[in-house]
Amino acid sequence: MAEKRNIFLVGPMGAGKSTIGKYLAQQLHMEFYDSDHEIEHRTGADISWVFDVEGEEGFRQREEKVINDLSELQGIVLATGGGSIKSKESRNRLSARGIVVYLETPVEKQLARVQKDKRRPLLQTEEPPQEVLERLAAERNALYLEIADYVVRTDEQGAKLVANQIAELIGL
Repeated sequence: MAEKRNIFLVGPMGAGKSTIGKYLAQQLHMEFYDSDHEIEHRTGADISWVFDVEGEEGFRQREEKVINDLSELQGIVLATGGGSIKSKESRNRLSARGIVVYLETPVEKQLARVQKDKRRPLLQTEEPPQEVLERLAAERNALYLEIADYVVRTDEQGAKLVANQIAELIGL
């Protein structure tokens, strides 16, 4: 059997990276990882706490290390944090070490999915959530596209169907 390539899911918060990633890994008999969960596991604290104590810069440094470590594994599906692509090093590693799938989702759908989620530090500000999501999209969408091998929209179908679509696109 040929060596399994890694599959890295990138995209904004609320795109469904974790949910779709779990289905995809299960379908392809691959190991699933979530970079945010790995950061929480390593620090023993949730993401919000890391943001509060270390700020976004400290969090991004941890995220870069986790993505480096996880992307060196073989045959995994990795759901990355929405801002992980801000790091050029992380973008380069993801590009070089696997197949990158950009889960594209409009801001309106993101807003519906994450509005009440208190575990999203970037939304815990005075700025209205829609404005935050629009600003992040303006900053990040080109970076997702820069490294994407495939772009899959996640706003019109369920997670299992998206996972099936990704498996077909990749040819697995």
